[in-house]
Amino acid sequence: MHELGVVFYVIRDVKEVALQNNVERVESVTLEIGQVTGVVHDMLRDCWKWAIKKEPIMDSAELIIEEIPAVTHCESCGEDYDTLKYAKVCPNCGSEDTFLIRGREFNIKEIGVT
Repeated sequence: MHELGVVFYVIRDVKEVALQNNVERVESVTLEIGQVTGVVHDMLRDCWKWAIKKEPIMDSAELIIEEIPAVTHCESCGEDYDTLKYAKVCPNCGSEDTFLIRGREFNIKEIGVT
């Protein structure tokens, strides 16, 4: 389960930013997660709930997940399309000369503090 490792990295980074900015309490963390990262949102939330209890500065922080759609670009016809629906084969021209342009992101977008 790599979700627990991901949560530990997020907590570490959030704590570092909070300490650098003299934040007393983290109320929420918003993550942007691409559809094809392989991160299971429900597992991530479960790991979050467990892990934050060990961090006094953020022991009740809400986790907010914003999903970034996966989009693939076709080099042959120049069109972009929904990766989850069509995978590597372009639905417009049938080419496999494609590449993912969005959907693998994993970003800490926002840290809500008091």
